[in-house]
Amino acid sequence: MKIIYRIALAELQSLFYSPVAWLILIVFTIQCSFAFTGVVDANVVRKAMGYGVGNLTLDIYAGLHGFFKTLQEYLYLYIPLLTMGLMSGELSSGSIKLLYSSPVRNSQIILGKYLSMLVYGLVLIGIICVYVIYSAFVVKQLDVSMVLTGLLGIYLLICAYAAIGLFMSSITSYQVVAAMGTLAIFALLNVSKGIGQNIDFVREITYWLSINGRCNEFVRGMICSEDLLYFLIVIVLFLTLSILRLKAIRQKTPWKISLGKYIAVVIFAVVIGYFSARPSLKCFYDATRTKQQTLTENSQEILNMATGGLTMTTYVNCLDEFNWTGEPGNRLYDQRQFEQYTRFKPEIKMKYVYFYDKSQNERLYSLNPGLTDREIMVKLSVAQGLDTNMYLKPEELKQIIDLSSEDNHVVRVLERENGRKVFLRMFRDMWIYPSEAEVTAAIRQLVDDDLPVVGFLTGHGVRNSEKAGDRDYRYFVQERVYRRALINQGFAIENVNLEDEIPEQVNILVVADMQTALSPEEMESLEKYIARGGNLIIAGDVGRAPVMNPIIASLGVQFMTGQIVQQNKDFMMDLVFAKPQEDLGNLSYMFDALGGRVITMPGCVGLKYEQKPGFTITPLLMSETRGCWNEVETTNFIDEEAELNVDAGEVEQAYPLALALSRKIAGKLQKIVILGDADCMSNAEMKASRDKVNAGNGMFILGMFNWMTDGEFPIDVRRPATPDSDLYVGVDGMKITRYAFWGFSILLLVIYLCLWFHRRGR
Repeated sequence: MKIIYRIALAELQSLFYSPVAWLILIVFTIQCSFAFTGVVDANVVRKAMGYGVGNLTLDIYAGLHGFFKTLQEYLYLYIPLLTMGLMSGELSSGSIKLLYSSPVRNSQIILGKYLSMLVYGLVLIGIICVYVIYSAFVVKQLDVSMVLTGLLGIYLLICAYAAIGLFMSSITSYQVVAAMGTLAIFALLNVSKGIGQNIDFVREITYWLSINGRCNEFVRGMICSEDLLYFLIVIVLFLTLSILRLKAIRQKTPWKISLGKYIAVVIFAVVIGYFSARPSLKCFYDATRTKQQTLTENSQEILNMATGGLTMTTYVNCLDEFNWTGEPGNRLYDQRQFEQYTRFKPEIKMKYVYFYDKSQNERLYSLNPGLTDREIMVKLSVAQGLDTNMYLKPEELKQIIDLSSEDNHVVRVLERENGRKVFLRMFRDMWIYPSEAEVTAAIRQLVDDDLPVVGFLTGHGVRNSEKAGDRDYRYFVQERVYRRALINQGFAIENVNLEDEIPEQVNILVVADMQTALSPEEMESLEKYIARGGNLIIAGDVGRAPVMNPIIASLGVQFMTGQIVQQNKDFMMDLVFAKPQEDLGNLSYMFDALGGRVITMPGCVGLKYEQKPGFTITPLLMSETRGCWNEVETTNFIDEEAELNVDAGEVEQAYPLALALSRKIAGKLQKIVILGDADCMSNAEMKASRDKVNAGNGMFILGMFNWMTDGEFPIDVRRPATPDSDLYVGVDGMKITRYAFWGFSILLLVIYLCLWFHRRGR
C-alpha cells in the first residue's frame, strides 16, 4: 500500500506542477459557474416575475438544464487531458524501465497512477461542493441527501472515465494518441445503446454497455444497484486491462495470448453486468426527501395485492401512430418506463406481439396512397431493417386477441395467472406513456372486484357515452387515447335502461339532457335507485326544465326557465364562464387543481334550491355577479344581443350553476351532483380551445367522480409537497453571486501563478 501511495503522491506532484491540471481546474470552475448561475438565475427571475417556484433541488440539479446534468456533458472533455500522460509519459521517456527494474508490481503501478486520478477527482468534486454549499444557504430546505447522491454519481463517472483513460495511456507512448483513443472509447460507450437493438440478447448487452445517462438516476436522487455495479465493473475492467497490458510489455507475452486474456476479461465483465441488470437482482434506494423516484404508497399497496404472476403483453401495430414505442429497437427504453413497478414486482413478464392491421393513422395512409396495409408494412419494415415475417396478419392476430374495440392502437394487456385481463393504453398527448395513475388503475382492475360502475341513461334523447358527436360524451367516458377518460382511470361503464330495474352494481348514474319525460314505470325505477342511496349526476340544459324538474323535485332543486347569459366582448353571451367555489378541496383534492380556472358552459340554466331535511347542499359552480343574468326573452344569440330587462324579471346577480348534495341514507352517504349545463361535458367542449380562456372542464369532471367514489378513483398518486419552495436571493443578489463565482475562478488562477513563480524561483 505504501508503494501505491508513493506512486500516487509522485504523480500528483507532477500533475500539479504542470499547467494542464490547473488549466482544467480553472476552465472547469468557469463552466460550473456558468451552468450553476444560469439555472439559479432562471428561478430567481421566475420568482421576481411573480411565478411560483418549487421542488428547487430537483430543478437546479436534475432539471432539463440542471447543474449536474450539464456537468456530465463537460467531464468527458477533461479526463483525456489528465490521463493521456499517466503511462504514455513513462513509456515515451523510458522511465518505465526504472519501474520495471524496481521491486514494484504491475498492479501497484496501475493502482498508484489511478489513485492520483481519484484524488484529482475529489478536487473536482470539492469545486462542485462550493456551489452546493452556496445553494444550501439560498434554497429553502435544500434536499441535501439528493444532492449528495448526485455528487456520488458524478464522482463515479469521473472514476470510470479515469480508468478508461489510464488504459488507453498504457497502450501507446504517444500522449495525443492516448487522448484521442480515450475520446474514441467514450464515444463508443455513448452510442453503444443504439447498436444491435433490433436483435434479441444483443440489445441487452449493448444497452448495458452504454455509459450515456448512467448518472441520471444518481442525479435524480436514486441509487440503483445496476448503475452502481456498472461503474464498478467498468473501473475494474479497465484497470485489469491496464495491468495485463503492463504485464504483456514486461514479460513480452505473444499478442495472441494477450488478446485472449483481454477478450476473456471483457466477456467476464459483460456477463456480470448482464446479470446485474436483471430486474430480480436489482436493488434501489431513493435518497430524495419525499421519495419522488418511488411509487406512492397507494400504488405499492395495490401492486402488493397482485399476488402471483403478472404478464404485460404489448401488441404493436406497425401501422399505428404509436408503433415506435414497442419497436424492437426501442424495447428496452419501453421496458424502463415501467421500472418503478418491476422494482417492487420483478416477476412481471414483458412480452411483445407484432402485427399489422387497419389503423387510425391517417397521416401514414396519406403518405402512401394506393398501398394496401401489407404493402405499407413491408415498406416500413424494409426501411427499418426489420423482418416482415415478425408481423402477424390480421386474421392471425384475431386468433389470439381481437383489438378492433381498441381501434388497433398499440395497446398493452395486463394478465394475471388467474386469466383476468385489462387493457393499458397509450395516449395522444405530450407524455404518450401511461402515468402512475393509469398503470395503478389498471392493476387495481385486476385485483379488485368492487370497482365503480358508472351507468349512463339511454333513450329520451340523452347524451350518448359511446358516440363521437359534438354533443355526446364519448371523449371523457370512453375515448381510448384520452388519458383522463373514465375507462382509463379505473371506472367500468354500463348503459342503463330505466324500463328495467337499475342493476345493483351501478354506483353512479348519469342522466344528461333528457328531451322527453320519463314514464311512470321509469320514474319508479329511478326513485328506487335514489331510495337505495345510489349516486347521481343530473345535467340539465336550456329548455329542459319541464322534462327534468320532476326527477329532481324531491331533492329540493329546480332548473330555472330561460338561460344564464354573460356579457363578454369576445364571445357570444350564451357562453358562461362558471367559477369553482372556494373550499371544494374538502369534497375532492382534484378540485384544488381548478385554482384560477373556469368551467365553460355554453347554454346553461341556473339552479334554484331549498334546503331539504337530511341534505347538505354545496354550490360547486357560480356565475359572475356582474354582467350575468337569467335571460328569459332572447333565444337567438347569433343575430340578436340580449339586454337586461328588469321588467321581465331578469336580475343581474350570481347564479348557482352546479350543486353537490349529500345525505345519509340506506347506511351510506349518498352523493348527487346537479349541473345546469350538459354541454360542459360534451365532446366538443372537452376538445375546445379558446383564446385567453383557462378552462378546467376535464379536471372538474374527474373531481366529481372522485368525490362520488370517496376519493378511491381516480387513484390518488399525489406526493407530499416538497419544502424546497423558495429562494433567499433576489435579482441584485444574483449579480453579486456571478461576480463572486468569477472571483473564485480568478482565485484559482492566482494560486496557480503564485505556485508557478515560486517554482521558477526555486
